[in-house]
Amino acid sequence: MNLPLPLISKPFLPEKQDVIDRQALFEGTETPSEGLHIIPERLAAVLRERLGLDTSKLNIEKFKGGQSNPTYRVDAGAKSIVLRKRPPGVLVKSAHAIDREFAVISALHARGFAAPEPLLYVEDESILGTAFYLVEYVDGRIFWNADLPGLDPMERGAIYAGMNRFLAELHSLPKSEIDHLVPARGGDYVARNLARWNSIYDQSELADIPDMARLANDLRAAMPPAQPAVMIHGDYGLYNIIVEKRGAGIAAVLDWEMATRGDALVDLAHHLRAWWDIPDHEAGSTSSLAGLDLAALGIPDMDSYADLYFSNRGLQKPSNFAYYLAFAQYRYAAMIQGILKRAATGTASSRRVLHRQERVAAIARMAVQTLECL
Repeated sequence: MNLPLPLISKPFLPEKQDVIDRQALFEGTETPSEGLHIIPERLAAVLRERLGLDTSKLNIEKFKGGQSNPTYRVDAGAKSIVLRKRPPGVLVKSAHAIDREFAVISALHARGFAAPEPLLYVEDESILGTAFYLVEYVDGRIFWNADLPGLDPMERGAIYAGMNRFLAELHSLPKSEIDHLVPARGGDYVARNLARWNSIYDQSELADIPDMARLANDLRAAMPPAQPAVMIHGDYGLYNIIVEKRGAGIAAVLDWEMATRGDALVDLAHHLRAWWDIPDHEAGSTSSLAGLDLAALGIPDMDSYADLYFSNRGLQKPSNFAYYLAFAQYRYAAMIQGILKRAATGTASSRRVLHRQERVAAIARMAVQTLECL
């Protein structure tokens, strides 16, 4: 069965000259804005006393990318580490779970997965204003553009194949291993997750979008039977992967904030966003593969990529996968709404909020169409 592809037509496909180069926009670091500034002396004390680092030469810069939890590169002498903290201000309940993220990173790294080496978690908000954690800095390449410009087709294909394989291996962890990674939670993941994103959307709503209310009801009504819970990432994509400096291997996977026990099909459907995402119809976005000649680029189409995932797991593609795509699209629309709300209230971790309110409505419309494929 071919996977249903969204109907992406002219209103949503930006002209080439209008597409924003996400690599140029998000790559590297910058001086933190006033609201996200870290007092060096307070951090230096932690680095000296808890990690034994030389802080005589301390440099702190914020990574440009990311919209949820502000993340910083910290250079203490010859040592480079990464600091990630909850944002300041009034936050959406249940979001920004960096304590859980640090626990997952620690457990995965101990089991040989490509996760940064954990160093320290600090709950004390009196030090930097909010809780934070520290991990080793992983050198490598982060690609913000899904079409991997500047690489040859063979390297592109190898990166996508490695990304696919990692997700399949994560989802294939045995239950005995998962028990050590994340605690069991009651109830069906899809039902619980749908309720969570309904709540987050309601708390973040800035405009009336009828399709979002419709989807909340239709997704609940069409919910398939619960699947066995596996270890899921929650926001797995090229933008959260560090590729080796030389080669196509995965050096580290980042942003485990939403990692939990859950439905592998939801995690896969969200991961397929590069294929189904709508480029911003005003600003454009090269995070989407829509409208590109994938064969020439050496990147598999969505159906082939999904087939590879199921092959890597030794499974058959389910006939109701359209439900999971629609669910992921609804959830992504709610995520964007959360970003827009944080931007409106001044708590966004990045100055670069490319999303527009119209984008939420467009993705919601796509999700309605996808769900109709059932």
